[in-house]
Amino acid sequence: MSISETGDVLDFNDWIVAEFADRGAFTALVVLVEIGDRSVTPLASTYLNVIGAEVEWLEIMALFADAGVHWDGASFFPAIAPEGGPLDNAAARARLSEIESRVKAERLTLNEGFFFDRQGRRIMIEEVAAQ
Repeated sequence: MSISETGDVLDFNDWIVAEFADRGAFTALVVLVEIGDRSVTPLASTYLNVIGAEVEWLEIMALFADAGVHWDGASFFPAIAPEGGPLDNAAARARLSEIESRVKAERLTLNEGFFFDRQGRRIMIEEVAAQ
């Protein structure tokens, strides 16, 4: 696997504004990963409720600093409750567990979310041929 920039100019700060404008308040299910030359390893996961578009990448990085791991990328999977708005805690934990299982089985699942590097730039995983 390799990582590439998407070619989009979209970074985290642009994404969060657009996502909030589109969905309103939502829950962001997040998977933190380590990125190697030819590998991507899930490290930790969490969720946070987004109730406004004012959050910026530097604030997110400060939150993730407490994760206790050195991470290279974070994929955000937006989710809303059936009635709209953020998920309740039980639903968020259940959905996050599903995403964790899918990512462990297939790293390309990270591309289904909004995947950013440590600088807040949008990235994607690409398959590479085995050597």
